[in-house]
Amino acid sequence: MIIAIDGPAGTGKSTIASMIAEKLNITFLNSGGFYRTMTYAVLQAGVDYTDEAATLEFCKRQKIEYTKESHFILNGTDITEHLHDDKVTANASQVSSNVPLRHYINELMREITKSLSIVCEGRDMTTVVFPNAEYKVYLDASAEVRAKRRFDQGVSDMTLEEIKAAIEKRDEMDRNKKEGALKIAPDALYIDTSNLTIDNVCEIILKQIS
Repeated sequence: MIIAIDGPAGTGKSTIASMIAEKLNITFLNSGGFYRTMTYAVLQAGVDYTDEAATLEFCKRQKIEYTKESHFILNGTDITEHLHDDKVTANASQVSSNVPLRHYINELMREITKSLSIVCEGRDMTTVVFPNAEYKVYLDASAEVRAKRRFDQGVSDMTLEEIKAAIEKRDEMDRNKKEGALKIAPDALYIDTSNLTIDNVCEIILKQIS
């Protein structure tokens, strides 16, 4: 069984997907973490990510492991705590817009989940990566609400206004990607999480599945 969840940043996708996976006792796959891991690797190595061919070849040489605790191991080092660093967040969308790299990472995710029941979340899980998923969900929320959520997490050095501007810029980039653009699958369950708690959203999704 595959439960695929899409939506823009700050809608609670990771938290909700992991909670549903725990309740159903299946695997949680954080797709965005794969791109953030590659972004971290590229930035650490000083690779020019505007050179798509060079970036792809570099990324193919990296060893990424994904643990059952949803941790990312890059070349033997757990880098999970760095995946939401401001620099990674600011560059992840550009790195993930590399179409050949998206193909490579999509295949990685499909391979990892081939024999598993999973809950996965990202930007194009329901439309590109797992278009035949048994259950599809699109989570949404206003830019103001999403910025406040990230600000309250205390993981950014930016002001609330700066976070909101960054979110709006990222939304625009994600909607206009050459491939894997942010869009709502016609058969996805749409949920606006702006005025809902995490538990509220989980309850709605679980009712859809049962």
